[in-house]
Amino acid sequence: MSDAVEKAKKFLNEEKAFRLGELLTESSHPKTRALSQTCKSNLGDGIRLLQSVDEEIPPAVEKVFQQDTFKKLVETFGNALKEKRRIFFTGCGATGRLSILLETAWRRFWQTLKQKHPDISARLPEMEDLTYSIMAGGDFALIKSVEGFEDFPDFGRFQLKQAGISPGDVVVAITEGGETPFVIGTAWEGLGTKAKVFFVYNNPSEMLQRHVQRSREIIEEPRIAKLDLSTGPMAITGSTRMQATTAELMVVGSALEIALVQFLKENLTASEWEKLGFSISSPDDYHQLLVKLLNHLSEPEMVDTMARLTAFEENIYRRHGLITYMAVSATLDVLTDTTERSPTFMIPPFRKHGDIHSPQSWAFVKNPFLPTQEAWRDMLQREPRGLEWGPDIYKQLNIPAALQANPPSLDNTEIYKFRIGNEPDTSRIDAPDSALVTIAVGDETNHLIDASLKRFGSGYKKTAAIIIGPSITDVKTDELFHFQCVLPDSPLQLWHHIAVKLILNTISTATMALMGRVVGNAMIWLSPSNKKLIDRGSRLISQLTGCSYEQACIELHKAMEEVESRSQQAEEVPSPVALAIEHIGLESDST
Repeated sequence: MSDAVEKAKKFLNEEKAFRLGELLTESSHPKTRALSQTCKSNLGDGIRLLQSVDEEIPPAVEKVFQQDTFKKLVETFGNALKEKRRIFFTGCGATGRLSILLETAWRRFWQTLKQKHPDISARLPEMEDLTYSIMAGGDFALIKSVEGFEDFPDFGRFQLKQAGISPGDVVVAITEGGETPFVIGTAWEGLGTKAKVFFVYNNPSEMLQRHVQRSREIIEEPRIAKLDLSTGPMAITGSTRMQATTAELMVVGSALEIALVQFLKENLTASEWEKLGFSISSPDDYHQLLVKLLNHLSEPEMVDTMARLTAFEENIYRRHGLITYMAVSATLDVLTDTTERSPTFMIPPFRKHGDIHSPQSWAFVKNPFLPTQEAWRDMLQREPRGLEWGPDIYKQLNIPAALQANPPSLDNTEIYKFRIGNEPDTSRIDAPDSALVTIAVGDETNHLIDASLKRFGSGYKKTAAIIIGPSITDVKTDELFHFQCVLPDSPLQLWHHIAVKLILNTISTATMALMGRVVGNAMIWLSPSNKKLIDRGSRLISQLTGCSYEQACIELHKAMEEVESRSQQAEEVPSPVALAIEHIGLESDST
């Protein structure tokens, strides 16, 4: 028996807890079953298909806003602020990046308040450090997924313990599927520490209770508050970076903003409050503004702009070119979308400085104003939190021997090797085609575009600007993509983040559909880097070829072995899922 077949049989026999095909977030959305074909025949229609699934978010969010658990979340946040208790957001993959975004937005508010209104800031000390994000794999995983971390609840427990969780603190454990072991581990650790725990997820509670034991145990625990944000299937089958994470950002972000607004109103004078100028304060405000934003983005002019931008990016990639985004306020949002393209569509992940062997990532992001270490600190509004775990910790956590024997390096030294600062990088412009694309949000347009062009523009074959916001002046780039959105001002700039996410998710997904990395609404070019994705890949192979799940799993493991061998040659490799589908098809053709 080959090593690949042996691994497949072991997965089939021992990992039945990761058979997740019955979950709503893993099912195919009927609206988008012809997505790839539609994108290729009429790109605007394909974009509207993706947006039509986003339109299912507001009704789900409105229902959550009316629940007692949401009111409890706002109240618990408010009490934590009054009592100076810490609020921990925990997640894995897309929800880990969401957790970091929430902390960063919180920190940016307090640092901006200090700069603009030092008198008000001085009256509210020690607030900035009250939020803390926990991501599986630490901040390193922001930019490159750490294989296998999400599969171990003890990793979640240990990372939260290391962060100094205390009785009376708040833990908001966020998992799109509701079944991620790492996130579930943080919830149990929080409960054991006598923290107030909220569990946030996007599958119906009764479905999780019926099919996933680890989810059932936590949902049935009365001391843990549950927020079921189910919106339905994703636009791309299983791609929870899209609607599921948008709903989570909307619900958890608005709860934090509402609590912050109430706290500020209670602690500031009328004149001080008036200086801040915030007007959004109720769940109904948030629901109505979300509907308004989605309606605005679906207007013909906006759809046309998205189609032009998608075609622009697809043309660059089709010519084996590279795109380098320039951003400041949206750096974390852009980095999140570009990072998530790698496992979702099996394109090369970000490459570290000094690595001349790995293939270049198709897209990257840089800050034109700051060198790398300062750019990381500006993006996170704090020092990065890499994991400095030695072999003893991995042994203590009783993880598989293979990981103990070769533990990953996840500390800040490794993080800083991803040069997101303004250092020149000739490897980004030496490709057959290249584009410098500035992403400006709100009122930062001219200064950011001018700085990007002045420092980097001459080296790229094309330049472009993506502007998200109402106003625009003379822009000196080759291409301009203007999304004339009204972005309400709010403490955490929630609407800026949601607008950037909705636009970039749509663009990157439609681009990959044009590139053939989506078939129908199935992301057949996913990277099966953990047990959940091995299960998803096996299901997709089975669905698209008609073979059994068991045969699909074996063929997937064979393809994974082949891809691993080819990756050692430092070449860009195909997705094991797509390769397995090709092999089965060839076998069918020959019989």
